[in-house]
Amino acid sequence: MVACGSSSQLFRDLPGTYGMESGLSEQDAAAGIREALIRGTNLGVDLVSVTDGYFGNREIKIPFPPEAREIESTLRNIGLDKKVDEVILSINRAAEMAADEARSIFISAITGMTVIDALDIVRGADNAATLYLQRTTSQQLQGAFRPIISRSLERVDATRYWDDVVNTYNMIPFVKKMDPDLAGYVTGKAIEGLFVMIAKEELAIRRDPMARTTELLKKVFGSN
Repeated sequence: MVACGSSSQLFRDLPGTYGMESGLSEQDAAAGIREALIRGTNLGVDLVSVTDGYFGNREIKIPFPPEAREIESTLRNIGLDKKVDEVILSINRAAEMAADEARSIFISAITGMTVIDALDIVRGADNAATLYLQRTTSQQLQGAFRPIISRSLERVDATRYWDDVVNTYNMIPFVKKMDPDLAGYVTGKAIEGLFVMIAKEELAIRRDPMARTTELLKKVFGSN
């Protein structure tokens, strides 16, 4: 599991209040929110786009596809644990390889947010920033991730392992034949994992603000 301490900077600069009472303009406040979000999402992507970013993190590790759990349990019951474990490891590796693609998509959404969007995030619920990113990036992430996940699945031999597992299962007498959409499943879970990390750290920073790390953030949020 990725240590929570390693990810504690995600949304580190996004507190639940901001210094409008000090005479700052809404534009300054919005700029500070954008800077904090860009820094935070960059770090979030960094955390999942490394070896074990998904596989080593119990919160976002991608398990066997739910619709194929019967395949998993049947093969494990007949002693083919290694085949199943190869699939699980390889699909997580594919997600880790693809995760960096989210960086530019998140940054585009953040830099494109309006002043009202930015202020609503600060004034909103504990997951307001996460909801904003989900609303503005999910469709684009799906489109960007799917082909990259497919290529990543090929590169880490996940497709071969998956085909082997499915074919082995389908050869068992009397079972219902299956052929789940692996690329679609891994794409969805990879994106879900990104937002899990973002939501968790957004909540943490709203409840436990820390010192600002840039001049803009000090100006917008205050230095104490």
